[in-house]
Amino acid sequence: MTQSHMAREVAEIPEAAARFLTQSRPALQAAAAAMRKVDPALIITVARGSSDHAATYLKYAAELVAGIPVASVGPSVASVYGRPLRLTNAACIGISQSGRSPDIVEMMRAAGTGGALSIAITNFADSPMATASAHCLPLLAGVEQSVAATKTFVTSVLAGLALVAEWQDDAPLRAAVNALPEAFAQALTLDWSPLAARLSRASSAYVLGRGPAFAIAAESALKLKETCGLHAEAYSAAEVLHGPSAIVQAHFPVLALAVDDAAQAGVAQTAERLAAQGADVFLTGLAAKGATTLPTVAGVHGLTAPLVLAVTFYAFVESLARRRGFDPDTPPHLRKVTETI
Repeated sequence: MTQSHMAREVAEIPEAAARFLTQSRPALQAAAAAMRKVDPALIITVARGSSDHAATYLKYAAELVAGIPVASVGPSVASVYGRPLRLTNAACIGISQSGRSPDIVEMMRAAGTGGALSIAITNFADSPMATASAHCLPLLAGVEQSVAATKTFVTSVLAGLALVAEWQDDAPLRAAVNALPEAFAQALTLDWSPLAARLSRASSAYVLGRGPAFAIAAESALKLKETCGLHAEAYSAAEVLHGPSAIVQAHFPVLALAVDDAAQAGVAQTAERLAAQGADVFLTGLAAKGATTLPTVAGVHGLTAPLVLAVTFYAFVESLARRRGFDPDTPPHLRKVTETI
C-alpha cells in the first residue's frame, strides 16, 4: 500500500521540530525580547481550527509559567464587525499554518493598530499574516500536502512553548523544549493498537484532558472527525462530569490524556468513574481501575508532555483512518487552506 502524505508528514515531525529550533532561533529571541520590553498584562490569541488548539496550548503555558491571562479573540470582531479593540500593554499572537485567511490577517492588523505587540506563528514567513505583524516565528515545517495538519500543528505549539521559555528565561522549560525532537522520535514508536481495535467500529467517542492536555484532546477529537469520519467530542476531564457523562454507558469509548503534572490524579479519577459506568476507557501513561493503559514517553516535562502525546496520536489516527476505509489525506468537503472572512 502506498504511504499516505499524512504518514510521511507525521514521520517528519522530529526533523521539522529540530529545524525550527535551529533556524528560527534569531526570530524567536527577537520576539521574546519584544515581549520582555512590553511586559504585557494581557495576551490575546487569534486562530481557527487546529491552530486554535495550538493557541489553547499556548494559553495554558503562558498562564502557568508567566501568570499572564490569555484570551482567544474572534477574528470576526475585526473582519466582519469592524470593531477596534483597545490593546495597549497587550500582546497578540496569531497562529495560522498558511497565514492567508483574511479574517486572521485583518485581526492581526487591527490588533497592531489597537496598540498590541503582534507576533505571527506561521509556516510561511512571507504570508499576509506575517507581513501584517511586528514579528514572525517561521515554522519552517516544509510543504504539508495532507489536508489534516500534523507537523505544522506540532511546530506551532513548539513555537509557542519556545517563546514562553525565552520570554520568561525559564531554563527547565527551555531544556524541555530543546529535547522535544528526540521525544517526538520516541513517540512515533509507541503502539496504541488496543485503542485502534476499539475505535475501528465506533461511531462516537470522547477525548478528555486537563490543562495543556485539553488542547491536545480538542485536536485529537478534530482529527478523529476529519480523518476517520468518527463523531468525537473533547472535554475537560472535570467538565465532562457536568452533564456530558450522562450519555456514557456500556462500551462508550473514551480516550483520557493524562500526563505527569498536577492534573494527573484528577484525570485518572475521571477515567475510573467513567469505566465504572461501563465505558471502554483508554488512559495514557498510568494505570486506573477498569481502564486500558496506553504507553507514553517517560520523563517528559509536564508542559511539553501533552505535545509528545499528540505525535503518538497522529501516527495512530492515520492508521485508524485507513482501517476505517478513509483516505487520511483528503477528508470530504475540506481544503488545505480555509479562507474565511
